Amino acid sequence: MRPENKLHVLLSLITPDTDYQLEQAAIAERVAAKLGIALNVEFADGDGVYQTLQILKIIQSEPELRPNAVIVEPAGTSMVQVAQAAMAANIAWVILNRDADYLGTLRSKASVPIFGVSTDNQAVGRIQGEQMNVLTPADGCVLYLEGPSSSDTARYRTKGMLVAKRKDIGLKHLRGGWTEAGAYHAVQSWLRLGSGKGTRIDAVICQNDTMAIGARRAFEELRDRDQRQRFLALPFTGCDGVPEKGQTYVQRGLLKATVINPPLTGAALEMLDLAFRSNSQPPEQTLVTPKSYPPIAKLESPSNAELKSFSATPAHK
Repeated sequence: MRPENKLHVLLSLITPDTDYQLEQAAIAERVAAKLGIALNVEFADGDGVYQTLQILKIIQSEPELRPNAVIVEPAGTSMVQVAQAAMAANIAWVILNRDADYLGTLRSKASVPIFGVSTDNQAVGRIQGEQMNVLTPADGCVLYLEGPSSSDTARYRTKGMLVAKRKDIGLKHLRGGWTEAGAYHAVQSWLRLGSGKGTRIDAVICQNDTMAIGARRAFEELRDRDQRQRFLALPFTGCDGVPEKGQTYVQRGLLKATVINPPLTGAALEMLDLAFRSNSQPPEQTLVTPKSYPPIAKLESPSNAELKSFSATPAHK
């Protein structure tokens, strides 16, 4: 550690435009204050190249300016070259929510902690599939908004959902990019371009709460009153379940359900602090368990009126 014997940590997160990422930052700041860790939080604005350059610049700075550790949730790749540069500079490396098959190799050579912490995103997907089964009628169709195609988180959530969902449920996939604006534009374009013409929609399932709100906003702007009301009467679900956001959306009726993903940054900081104090390596990968909100057993199927599906084709008046 530095001469003042205080752990200095860089936390690099994807974007300040999602509830979960902001919660990750807030939890990290609280835990860091409790543990006496000097924490610097940076956001990558969803740009993997910018994030890589941002971290490398700090790693390659003067020794007295370098952090003792980097905790990163990648916006792009798993950053193997950046991790190698960190290890070479004797900087600990913690990766969040990302497959990183290089960790074992680096750990075998490292004198600093190197490990990963992830939500069990396949379990997240399975929960969303189970929620979908309750909320979708027989032979129904779901509008399914996913994160970026490059994201392990999005890929595992989709994989888990496909395992759990009923075989009779059809899917229409859209990419929402994790953000409210991304989901809003994806749904708006789908409607405007007529891609949904004749498509039966019975539920809107989103891989995070922020995208669910963006999707709702696009439907709220439909000019045809009847169609707008029918869309907004459909069950919407999200994921992340931040208490003041996703859970509140469920309580207010904006969402039928969400999935609570405990923030990872607090656990990562606690593990890092213990590793430095005990001169040890934490487990290579730690999975954090999500849960349905409300519990699946308490989730109610839509009423008969709510189960009336309809074409997504917008009418213009």
